[in-house]
Amino acid sequence: MIALLPIFALIAVTVRTIVVAAVLILSVAFLLDWLVRTRRINPFHPAARMVRRFVDPIVAPIERRILRAGGLPTSAPIWALAGAVFAGILIVSGMDFLMQGLAGLLFAMASGPLGLFVVLLHLTFGLLRLAIILVVIVSWLPISPFSLWVRWAFAITEPILRPLREIVPRVAMFDITPIVAYFLLGILEWAILRMLGM
Repeated sequence: MIALLPIFALIAVTVRTIVVAAVLILSVAFLLDWLVRTRRINPFHPAARMVRRFVDPIVAPIERRILRAGGLPTSAPIWALAGAVFAGILIVSGMDFLMQGLAGLLFAMASGPLGLFVVLLHLTFGLLRLAIILVVIVSWLPISPFSLWVRWAFAITEPILRPLREIVPRVAMFDITPIVAYFLLGILEWAILRMLGM
């Protein structure tokens, strides 16, 4: 089973390379589309029309949403670029998470009950950190905390964040308790692992 680790590592490197290349290609396409939309490149130039023909179908749903929100259509490629970068980071992070989980599982199988406890500890704290990040992102967007796909994150982070909100003061108008909770979780995980001799 441990012999499969190099194969999985090769798959992870390949996926990471493909994702980075795709994000770079999309970044160039979205940047060119933005240059055409803002008239920095002549929109009637054949290259500009080619870029618009290939990029507009990707940007069109984002542009419609921006227009409904009262924004300018020229900002659609920038939002598409941000979305592509975010999706790339999400895919690479997910791949790293899976690889670490696989390595942890192999470690647990080789180490017995203590190894299984360490893997469960990492998964628990990783899930809590992911939930905190999701809660922060959802607080920036017009998404209800009661929607089905984020309710779980609020359910498992509120018992941690609520007592911290009483202790940690707000900085200007910003609630920094998720940041404090994120770092406290890391310190707590480190302390538990040190007590176990890991």
